[in-house]
Amino acid sequence: MFKRILIPVDGSDTANKALVAGLQMARETSASVRLVHTVNEMAYLGGIDPYGTYSADLAGMMREGGAKVLTDAMAIATSAGVEASQAMLDEPGQRLGESVASAAKLWGADLIVVGSHGRRGIGRVLLGSGAEQILRLSPVPVLVIRSAPAEDAREHPAD
Repeated sequence: MFKRILIPVDGSDTANKALVAGLQMARETSASVRLVHTVNEMAYLGGIDPYGTYSADLAGMMREGGAKVLTDAMAIATSAGVEASQAMLDEPGQRLGESVASAAKLWGADLIVVGSHGRRGIGRVLLGSGAEQILRLSPVPVLVIRSAPAEDAREHPAD
């Protein structure tokens, strides 16, 4: 069974649903958990200055937000009775899937548990599918936890 579970978190309801599922698996199998947050997952949406780096303000805000996401996820793990470690993935120029795949290799994960927002249409074209990137690039099996259809409609009404 899986002994090292990597769980990407972004603070969304869907990612938290995946977090809870991953923590439950870890508790049942005595697996180790690593929570990761990717700072630069939205860099390609325009947060890069003309020289290919983040503006200082944007980078700082993204790191602060990421730290809060990880702190909140660690609190959920603690309340679930699961010991977890955390890592902030801050690799300018890498997309979410690349960062998570690299983190899985470096940590020796044997499973990734990720939430999928289920974006469709223009939302998927503009924002891409983080879960799909992870599936394509992962060196290990990936468990994808979908949000409920009502959550999809509420979180992404324009999709």
